[in-house]
Amino acid sequence: MKTRVISGVIIAAAVIVLGVIGGPALAVVLLVCSMIGFYEMTGVLGVHGSEGRKWIMPELLCEIAAVIYYAVLIRLGETETGTDFINVTNNLALITLLTVFLVNMTVYVLTFPRYKADEIVRCVFAFLYVPVLMSCIYKARFLPNGLFVYALVFLCSWICDTCAYAVGMKFGKHKMAPVLSPKKTVEGALGGIAGSAVFCLAAGVVADIIYPGTHLELPFLIIGVVGSLISMVGDLAASAIKRDHGIKDYGKIIPGHGGIMDRFDSAVFTAPVIYYLAVLLLTESGLLH
Repeated sequence: MKTRVISGVIIAAAVIVLGVIGGPALAVVLLVCSMIGFYEMTGVLGVHGSEGRKWIMPELLCEIAAVIYYAVLIRLGETETGTDFINVTNNLALITLLTVFLVNMTVYVLTFPRYKADEIVRCVFAFLYVPVLMSCIYKARFLPNGLFVYALVFLCSWICDTCAYAVGMKFGKHKMAPVLSPKKTVEGALGGIAGSAVFCLAAGVVADIIYPGTHLELPFLIIGVVGSLISMVGDLAASAIKRDHGIKDYGKIIPGHGGIMDRFDSAVFTAPVIYYLAVLLLTESGLLH
């Protein structure tokens, strides 16, 4: 437990510092995390590790694509602002995904029967799940009041998880997903949603104090509720994948926590929802144009 707490504090401090700094430093750290997470995910899905293989060509192509994708994101962050940044990065994500799929299918055809079709599918799935979804954490930082939107990703995932655990331990009676996660309860889930909503509302109040006239309390409250719900889905989805493949952790890189995907499972899932919900709500509020 002591090791887990120390690791958690270090990670939280790094998240805060990188959020304040933003820019290339944040993107590079997210790139490294996404590449490790991608390798963890493909390992769990059985793409590598069998037949003594550590890597296969489709995986390597996805890792190269992740590097290029984040490099372009950094460049766009330096040259584009507002809706231009959002529109261009949305197109970039779609183009990248299509390219990854088509290139991997080309490799599959040209090297047949070296790789199996399901290996290609799993590689593309893992690329979408980790590098692409995780990039939304970086993109959130470039929105108006981006530091706060960036913070919401972790408030909705980590605060929700902490509050759900505390309330569930004290009041939990009704199992939420007894087969997948026997310890999670409906009461805990409600506590997690409430905790996330309160912290996100507080973030909106602080933002309005620092930047008078922004009126972000209601948008952040909505994001807090929706984000907490999605974070629980993300946590359970990551657990379901592990259960499907009979493992406890995705990796061992973080002492006391496991792998990157063990620590950031809900944040990765929550990031795109919060990012696009923030885009919608900030546009409606007139803060994004």
